[in-house]
Amino acid sequence: MYRFIKNNIYSRPVTRQRIIKSVKMVIPTFIYGIIYCIWFNYLEKRPLIHYTEMHTRFDDKIPFLEIFVLPYAFWFVFVAFCVAFPVLCYEQEDYWRFVIFLCGGMTLFLIISTFFPTLQRLRPDLSTLGRDNIFIHMVNFFYTCDTPTNIFPSMHVYNAIGGSISIINSKRFSKKGNIISIISAILIVLSTMFIKQHSVIDVICGIGLAVVFYYLVYRTNIVIGFLRILGFINDNIDDKIEEETPFVTSRNVR
Repeated sequence: MYRFIKNNIYSRPVTRQRIIKSVKMVIPTFIYGIIYCIWFNYLEKRPLIHYTEMHTRFDDKIPFLEIFVLPYAFWFVFVAFCVAFPVLCYEQEDYWRFVIFLCGGMTLFLIISTFFPTLQRLRPDLSTLGRDNIFIHMVNFFYTCDTPTNIFPSMHVYNAIGGSISIINSKRFSKKGNIISIISAILIVLSTMFIKQHSVIDVICGIGLAVVFYYLVYRTNIVIGFLRILGFINDNIDDKIEEETPFVTSRNVR
């Protein structure tokens, strides 16, 4: 991990106050996660007569490659890591930038899906492919758990790009760490099309949405400034943390 994370440069002591602040930092995100799940579950189960089908001629030219279910599944680990890492390292600004990036795009996705429900009919009949391997079984699992509706824009694509952006903009990751995050994001984006979970339209719009929120959240200080006013980011907390007796310091970690 040392080659990818500059932990020896930016490590700070773990104190009781820091742990309390970290827990408080996560609570709003946890509450949003509950709201998102309830809203999305409603969208998945509501009775609708009309869906707009997402399909282009390029989708028909993209082959089904079940091995890409691996980066598709890795998305869950990747995004969770990008949320948890700044919390554990107590990087307030990194954490809130990424969380606002996620919540902003995901909320817009819910609104779009509410008024513009979509679906895709790209999924192949796995039983007719003549292949039976662990990757096929993994794809079938995702097909079973996730309906082919409410797919525009692709949150798999949007959040994967956001995770890479958060790592690149963090001072804690080395150049190798940044490269790995970019490769991970690219593979995840491709996986959504190769296992036929999303149309090219979903992917392109997911990328476009990520670009918009990147400039809003990472290239300006509008969001961070607003969070400082609300007290979500306290620039003076590090001074108070250093005064406390640490539970763990970089000196006693072997």
